[in-house]
Amino acid sequence: MAGSALAVNIIDMQSRWALVLILLTGTLAGAAWAGITAWLRTRFNANEILTSIMLNYIALNLLLYCVHGPLKDPEGFNFPQSAMFGDASRLPLLMEDGRVHAGVYFALLALVAVWVLLQKSFVGFQIKVLGLDKRAAGFVGFREKRLVWLALLISGGLAGLAGVCEVSGPIGQLVPQVSPGYGYAAITVAFLGRLNPVGILFSSLLMALLYIGGESAQMSLNLPQAITQLFQGMMLFFLLASDVLILYRPRLNLRWTRRAQATAVHAGAL
Repeated sequence: MAGSALAVNIIDMQSRWALVLILLTGTLAGAAWAGITAWLRTRFNANEILTSIMLNYIALNLLLYCVHGPLKDPEGFNFPQSAMFGDASRLPLLMEDGRVHAGVYFALLALVAVWVLLQKSFVGFQIKVLGLDKRAAGFVGFREKRLVWLALLISGGLAGLAGVCEVSGPIGQLVPQVSPGYGYAAITVAFLGRLNPVGILFSSLLMALLYIGGESAQMSLNLPQAITQLFQGMMLFFLLASDVLILYRPRLNLRWTRRAQATAVHAGAL
């Protein structure tokens, strides 16, 4: 929304810095929004998953307010949408007949940067230790609050960058349907990628294939949209189930089994 607000107000700006300012504004706005979650986590020990999900509803209502109010296009025939961005404020498409735009380069750059941070830096090691065991991180003297702020600000900034790239890419304007569940799909993508940046690259391609295949199936076979969501849910369910079997080894209680067999034999003898 912040990037769109800037883009709408500089429609006539033809400088090459217009797009840079829009992307930077969206990134900073995403980091600031994630800062609310970080503050609630460090100040009140509120669960970051729950607070971020609840903040989604606030963000959605803010989006609806903007497209119906201050950012609404006065020449848009009363549709809830902003004016089209200027050419200097839009990301170029990589293929004329597709939706792939230059934002994919930012995604790959972010992937490499996050991988280097987590795998090759001491700060990344601290973040991973804190995520795996909060008590162990406290014992060795890692600063929990600082790491929480750092992780959430980076995550929020990347989310803001992704959002502003989508708006300034093939859409070219702010609309209410700018994010049809991408955030929730990202949770599945992260778990499928085993929380590894490289794995997330391949899992995101798999999810994109599911989305595109689902849309094709809806048009050619008249299948409902829920089929795609069903496959996504099944993938996440079986992945989590495999994690349970890996982390926890179910064992048969032989004492209980023998007692049940003895009871059955005794009942049969009677």
